[in-house]
Amino acid sequence: QVQLVESGGGLVQPGGSLRLSCAASGSIFSIGAMGWYRQALGKERELVATIRSSSSSNYADSVKGRFTISRDDAKNTVYLQMNSLKPEDTAIYYCNANLNRRPFTVYEDYWGQGTQVTVSS
Repeated sequence: QVQLVESGGGLVQPGGSLRLSCAASGSIFSIGAMGWYRQALGKERELVATIRSSSSSNYADSVKGRFTISRDDAKNTVYLQMNSLKPEDTAIYYCNANLNRRPFTVYEDYWGQGTQVTVSS
């Protein structure tokens, strides 16, 4: 079993900051890319940011310069620092990890349960 547990969501005013965390646990051999996605009400899920095992990262244009993704491989944890938040950042944020559970097996995607981020005055 593999679990991804997110934390850090909540209500924040425009211009404020939040830090999301996602810890992967269970039977894990190796984690490749990790990332954050979000889904706003009535919209499709979209990529926010991803980070590879090499620590190279990429971001959606809408969050560049405001959000920073990072990871701590010793803790199997990925973070998303969100600054200068806007109402349009309101969504459920989902953590993703591409990992394998045994050596020489394919990597598969696992998802967290999601954490709500609401940006409102």
